[in-house]
Amino acid sequence: MSLNTFGHVFRVTTWGESHGPALGAVVDGCPPGVPLAEAEVQRWLDRRKPGQNRYVTQRREPDAVEILSGVFEGRTTGTPIQLMIRNADQRSKDYSEISGKFRPGHADIAYWRKYGLRDYRGGGRSSARETAARVAAGGVARAALAALAPGLSVRGYMVGIGPHGIDRARFDAAEIDRNPFWCPDATAAEDWAAYLDALRKSGDSAGALIEVRASGVPEGLGAPVYGKLDADLAAAMMSINAVKGVEIGEGMAAAALTGSDNADEIAMGADGRPAFGSNHAGGVLGGISTGQDLVVRFAVKPTSSILTPRRTITTSGEETEIVTKGRHDPCVGIRAVPVGEAMMACALLDHLLLDRAQTGGARGPLG
Repeated sequence: MSLNTFGHVFRVTTWGESHGPALGAVVDGCPPGVPLAEAEVQRWLDRRKPGQNRYVTQRREPDAVEILSGVFEGRTTGTPIQLMIRNADQRSKDYSEISGKFRPGHADIAYWRKYGLRDYRGGGRSSARETAARVAAGGVARAALAALAPGLSVRGYMVGIGPHGIDRARFDAAEIDRNPFWCPDATAAEDWAAYLDALRKSGDSAGALIEVRASGVPEGLGAPVYGKLDADLAAAMMSINAVKGVEIGEGMAAAALTGSDNADEIAMGADGRPAFGSNHAGGVLGGISTGQDLVVRFAVKPTSSILTPRRTITTSGEETEIVTKGRHDPCVGIRAVPVGEAMMACALLDHLLLDRAQTGGARGPLG
């Protein structure tokens, strides 16, 4: 069974490996007539590509996307869109010393035990390099959302690195693009820089907490019981490499609230639409969007490829020690921000198309 595809109507199949000649995605189910050019997809890939600062891997990849099909005269045709990104800076020799060893924290041993083989050159399909294809597909999804739901926007940012979080009282969206951490808190970003510099020099790494927020989301996306929007969002985020936890809205903290605190009160707004007094639910009730901001957070584990020696075993079962050389992110969560945005965009477009097919966009009347 092959499980390289996600989505129901807007379907994305990713292909390729970290150290192969290329990787990419086949996007099927995109509506026809959507304006789309390589430059539109490229601008999202440029936010994810490696080597942009000292806090990410120094692998030099242009991540230049090529659209091979599904677009004619600048518009989507409704047929499959083939996206390709050529690998330009592979250094497979960096991994030759560990070809017979399993890297702790990586998928090496799980792949080996399941398939009887593994691509040790950067992890193959388990590498975070695969996420470039998702970001490219997310660029297509954003273009379609701009045409179908022009008021909708998706924005991701880091709210924590290691044990250090932001101060939400200092939240400034304008700061997100001004620092290498996509951090909305300028003071926290300065502290994080010093923290990560120290970890880099010691040969260690840090995890991160990322929040993705979608505003202008139409009401009514998602369906009971097995078609819940939040369930698909959680699955989308959980499928990202190195993600170990996902929460919607108040998330795990909701367990510490009382019912009176957690329930978002409802009034009639001046525009004749429901107005919520709070958003503990994260924009989803019963698996269906309420029209409020969709808020998703996910936790990314520390990068497992580190210079700190770790105990492991070989493929022949011998105990040994390993140091992972090469070019790795000291905090892989930094480049996970645009990946989370892409997965949010793909999931929202998928559910928008599902809703159009089922309800035609009709909504229950009020008043």
